[in-house]
Amino acid sequence: MRTSLKLMTLLFAIALIGCGGKEEKKKETFSYDKKAPKTETTTTTPKEAVVPPSKRVDLTSKGVGPITSLTLDANIDQAMADKGADIYQKMCTACHRVDKKFIGPAPTGILERRTPEWVMNMILNPVQMVKEDPLSKELLMEFNGSPMANQNLTEEEARAVLEYFRTL
Repeated sequence: MRTSLKLMTLLFAIALIGCGGKEEKKKETFSYDKKAPKTETTTTTPKEAVVPPSKRVDLTSKGVGPITSLTLDANIDQAMADKGADIYQKMCTACHRVDKKFIGPAPTGILERRTPEWVMNMILNPVQMVKEDPLSKELLMEFNGSPMANQNLTEEEARAVLEYFRTL
């Protein structure tokens, strides 16, 4: 009995030491909280900050290319506009939608924002326009660096597309 009492006391002491007096250790945790980055403020004129290049009006620039002067008749040449609509449908709709922003800007109202020379030069000479014309560079940035493809249209075809734009 004495042995069993010693054995019971020993087991009780082991159980007390093993279970009792246990201090919980604080676990180190990893946090995903990010500190807000410091931002710098820049000053821009309200017009530049609000109006994207595709909506900006510039009726002075003629762009870079072969067209330096173009006079539009007061009346729309419907036959030329129809030809321009066909060319636009075949060559331009992959990137342009008539009345909404797509890969490229919408042509609706373009002649209220750009000179006819600028539009013709953009159609005929998009690569050089993006390199040398400031507005074309800004448009390239607005449309995620998607440059306009040169469709190799003739001046007559580009003029027909311009006439079609007048009907939009």
